[in-house]
Parts: sequence; C-alpha cells; structure tokens
Amino acid sequence: MITKVIWALAVLALPAQAAAQAYQCRIPTGRVSLPDVERNGEVRQTRVTGYTLALSWSPEFCRLREDSRRHSRQCSGDDGRFAFIVHGLWPEGPNGSWPQWCPTRDEPSSREVNASLCMQPDLNLIARQWEKHGSCMTRDADTYLRVTRILFNSLRWPDFDRLSRNRNLTAGMIRTRLSDANPGLPASAIGLDVNQRGWLEEVRICYGRDFMPIACDRRRFGPGEDDGVRIWRGM
Repeated sequence: MITKVIWALAVLALPAQAAAQAYQCRIPTGRVSLPDVERNGEVRQTRVTGYTLALSWSPEFCRLREDSRRHSRQCSGDDGRFAFIVHGLWPEGPNGSWPQWCPTRDEPSSREVNASLCMQPDLNLIARQWEKHGSCMTRDADTYLRVTRILFNSLRWPDFDRLSRNRNLTAGMIRTRLSDANPGLPASAIGLDVNQRGWLEEVRICYGRDFMPIACDRRRFGPGEDDGVRIWRGM
C-alpha cells in the first residue's frame, strides 16, 4: 500500500515545499551510520488502518537538554536551530491499537539518512522510529524515510513565535491557524500533546490508510478547543 501512494504524495507536496517550515540545519559530511537499537517492547503485528505524523516542538524538548551530549545535534545549536522536527511516522491499528517492532533486517541507506537529518536531527531517533514503527509499514527502510519527508515537507507553518506571545492562546487557536495554513487539512485532523504544565510538546497529524487527513480519535486529539496552551520559544 505504502509504495503505491508515494508518488501521489510527492505530487501533493510540490506546491507547499517552498513554504514549508524554515530552519537552520547543517548536514554532516561523509557517510553516516545508524546505531543499534534495543527493542523495549513486545512484537505486535496488526492490520494498519491509518497513520500518525508526530511532530515534536524542539524548543520545549530542548528546554533542559541544551548541554546533553545525547541530544547535542538537536539541542546544542551547533548543527542548527530547529522548530518542529519529526518524532515519528506511526502506523495505527484497529480499535486504538498499533503495530510495533515488526521483524526486519533492512536499514536506511546513508543517502536517505543524510536527506532526513534536517527533519529528524538525531541518528538514534531515526534508527528507533524505523525499527519500532516503520518496519510495520513497509519492508523498505528508504521508502519509510522518503514518505515521512514528503509528509513533513508538505506542511506549511504559521508563525509560532507570534502565536506563543498570545497570552490567551488555546488549543483551538493553534489548530485553526495550522488548518488555515494548510488547505485540505481540517482542524479535526490536528492533535496536540501538551504537558502537565500546559506547554506544547507535539503536534500530531492524523491520516487514513491513503495518507489523506482524517479526524483524530480522542487518544490523539488531546486538549479541548478552549483549553489554554503555552508555547516555549527557547529563551
């Protein structure tokens, strides 16, 4: 299924790429290799009914990690300044379930990893997302990264710095601004993940099996429209 829709996704992404999120990013020179990943859960193979594109808000993620060696590429500022990055593209299963850790021996090529390091600036993250989630979507690791990039690059972003300065900001306002910036992406397909202090951690875009946006279920939708949300700017 995923290989049949990749060309359609590419066509849909073309008009929006020029307006996709702007950020500073330095790509490493030379060949890169992914680290080994240790499975931390059960193998679960279920029918794929849809997908979630989880997008982490880097200023919040890096708030206490600026000096972390583990997250230095994303958070130190030495390799770029990141806003939203891809946490992962996750397959969804029936009745709120999801497949994970499907058996695979394939690994992404160095070419595709390099091409993905501005949307997903962490080799450990790329390796884990492929082995835990991507392996349940396709047998081809490079296809998984290409589809993820197409979806990411197709998104247009409103000014989140300006949004963050609204003292009365709500979840509904964020969804509306994202929906307005992306014709064809309804607000109902935009989930938010907010921490206990009310700060935005992730945006989650919900897709059907054909990679067209669909309404998020309650688990992925997150806070209600009138719930207050704060956005950390990294200052």
